[in-house]
Amino acid sequence: MWLRPRLPASARRRQPRCPPLPFPSPSAPIRTASTSAASSTPTSTTPSSLPKPRLDYAALLANPAATTSNHVLRAAPVPPAHVAALASARASQLQLETSLNALRAEQRQAGAAVRGGTADALEAARRIKADVSRLEASASAAEQATLDLALALPNWSSPTSPVGPEANAAVVETFGPAPRPVDGARDHLRIAEALGWVDVAAGARAAGSSWAYLRSSLTVLEHALVAHALSIAVTHGYVPASPPDVVRADLAWRCGFQPRDATAGPQQTYYVDNGDAAPELCLAGTAEIPLAALFADQVVPAAQLPARVVGVGRAFRAEAGARGADTRGLYRVHQFTKVELFAVTDEVGSDGMLEEMRAVQREIALSLGLSVRVLDMPTEELGASAAKKYDMEAWMPGRGGWGEITSASNCTDYQARRLHVRYRARAREGEGSTSAATSQPKAKTKKTPLPFAHTLNGTAAAVPRLIVALLENGVRLGPAGEVEGVDLPKCLERWWIGTDEGVVRWV
Repeated sequence: MWLRPRLPASARRRQPRCPPLPFPSPSAPIRTASTSAASSTPTSTTPSSLPKPRLDYAALLANPAATTSNHVLRAAPVPPAHVAALASARASQLQLETSLNALRAEQRQAGAAVRGGTADALEAARRIKADVSRLEASASAAEQATLDLALALPNWSSPTSPVGPEANAAVVETFGPAPRPVDGARDHLRIAEALGWVDVAAGARAAGSSWAYLRSSLTVLEHALVAHALSIAVTHGYVPASPPDVVRADLAWRCGFQPRDATAGPQQTYYVDNGDAAPELCLAGTAEIPLAALFADQVVPAAQLPARVVGVGRAFRAEAGARGADTRGLYRVHQFTKVELFAVTDEVGSDGMLEEMRAVQREIALSLGLSVRVLDMPTEELGASAAKKYDMEAWMPGRGGWGEITSASNCTDYQARRLHVRYRARAREGEGSTSAATSQPKAKTKKTPLPFAHTLNGTAAAVPRLIVALLENGVRLGPAGEVEGVDLPKCLERWWIGTDEGVVRWV
């Protein structure tokens, strides 16, 4: 089993079968995938251990203009006439299902006539059976076409989300000390290299660009940040989990990780080449994906809601630097440690949970002494799954600007419908009881489908981003701008296992 760049299906068929190398060629840098969405993204026909997604066609097609406006304002990669195509496909599907049901009724009548034993009746039954088989195939294909069109649409945006591109993000709040002046001497890479805490050259030799070694106190800082974020999350009711870093590609797709750069550049995902074996696997871009799998195809009792988990994992991003910015240092790398919050709520609890999750993130950032601004992200920055998203950005004086350190997203039922995460609501008072007068059970009522839950996710700690912010704000510089040491927040001292007297100072 080995990692491979993701190639189009046609290209993969032309590739000769070669045995995996025991290690990468030192002359070949790690490449990111460069494919189209059609060839790279799983679909509803991809083999899966989960049932097919169940989407709300009535909501999608009740107001086609609103659905179209929603995906246009989110800059989703679908054509303007996509909703019209979905409406047409859905109408064809329903018409075929109606015809199929009528033909099945005729088949049952023909079956009853066959028991009479006439040759004409037997021939008619055979003819109808063949017609049913053909119509079933057509109906199945129509259902598949409808589902695939609907799956390409993003989640509904919250009416409170700003509209437009990233520049339209609204500042919700700022907290922490006043931002320091921009100062190139505070560049995090300069600081870390001066102290011997990072080795970029060795990372390039080992794996290519944007893979760095953390060394000495920077490694200790990584683990201290994880422990600190984890401890705060646990005090707020999040149950710790250690998820796998390798997941089914189908699971990532159902969570909404569709390649935003599919037509313009590299993908986000590293895939695992396990030959022709199923299922197809990939490296998780965030622990959100395997944490979501904890609830996939499950019915969560209402008494257990909201369900909160916090996971520590390695995040793998093939697109590091693909957008032409932030390729230097630790700000945007292919692999990093991340502490992730994940929550499941009922249909009415997700808005409150998003604010609760943001409060946990705020507590972590505030405890680290960072200068932070919170942004309500606009529609073009919501991706496929989020209805509403907050980003927190820390001031990084060496980089000369704000840099994202966390995000928190309310995905409403987008992921739940694809992963089949449902909940069983509490029984209403008197439900299932017997009548006091007659001691007889009440008449049975028609069962209603179990409602889909809402899911949320948020970053508790994206370690490299926090390291950048802490180094650039905490460095101690000498008279000539030389690096003398780093001041780190005292809340991390309890997790420290190094010495570094005179270099690291707790403040």
